[in-house]
Amino acid sequence: MSNFELSGSQSYLVANQTTLTSSVEEEFLVKFWGVRGLIPTPGCSTSRYGGNTPCVEIQVAGKHLIFDGGTGLRILGKTWQQQQQPIEAHLFFTNSQSNRIQGFPFFAPAFIAENCFHIYGTAASNSASIKQCLYDQMLQPHFPYPLQAMQSQLHFYNLTPNSEVKLDDVTMVTALINQALRSVGYRITWQQASVAYITDLHKSIDKVEQERIIKFITGVDLLIANATYPPPAAHKHDSADLHWQTAVNLGNKAGVQKLVVSHHHPDDDDNFLDQVQAQIKSVFPKALLAREGLILSVV
Repeated sequence: MSNFELSGSQSYLVANQTTLTSSVEEEFLVKFWGVRGLIPTPGCSTSRYGGNTPCVEIQVAGKHLIFDGGTGLRILGKTWQQQQQPIEAHLFFTNSQSNRIQGFPFFAPAFIAENCFHIYGTAASNSASIKQCLYDQMLQPHFPYPLQAMQSQLHFYNLTPNSEVKLDDVTMVTALINQALRSVGYRITWQQASVAYITDLHKSIDKVEQERIIKFITGVDLLIANATYPPPAAHKHDSADLHWQTAVNLGNKAGVQKLVVSHHHPDDDDNFLDQVQAQIKSVFPKALLAREGLILSVV
């Protein structure tokens, strides 16, 4: 297992919450800024659950951890612009697909010199590092400003499955979730509490993969997992297609305390997701669907 150790990280709370005090050192909060899979879906039919692509913020032990940088990262960044500077945070990417990194060029705090961001990710399927993937999407003609225009301190760390990152008394461990996508999941542990973030589950998961993932998430207080669905062209709204079933099965077998299903399909409007919410709670009472703005306390 490879290891990274960082100490003394400082953080600031998001807007509409209490300013940083000593009590924050005892909090373990999860906030959802983007919950949509594949592509952003703004519109009146997605306003309740949200249309931004993946971004989850975890505030734990006075630190800021961000998981994935979809378009929800831009919204998070806008709230930080209203706060005291400087900001230090840690960004963890599950993979380098566009819906996980497309918000990074619009992350305004990264353009402010006083800020500092630690960025972690695994190599993509073409062996490109997370730094290379973020750099490439900011080249013209895709984006008008290169990565070098970001004046904040950017520190990049290359992870592999079974890596461990220690931030004082907070520990992140990685595991391979989807071989084809080179996607990893993260288990975040602080004191006796833990959260697992695994977002590339697929329906055809085999026994070996299932056992590996169950071992990784066993006993967590909160599991954040994705819905599974076919390619966009084949997607149909069918209540018999239980695209949440894989996450529920894994959560049950691993004995997780609470489950949040995220990464909703672009075609899943608010009314459809209301039906899905009712289905999930009928078989896993402590499960719910992610929606933008949802805040959960782990401890």
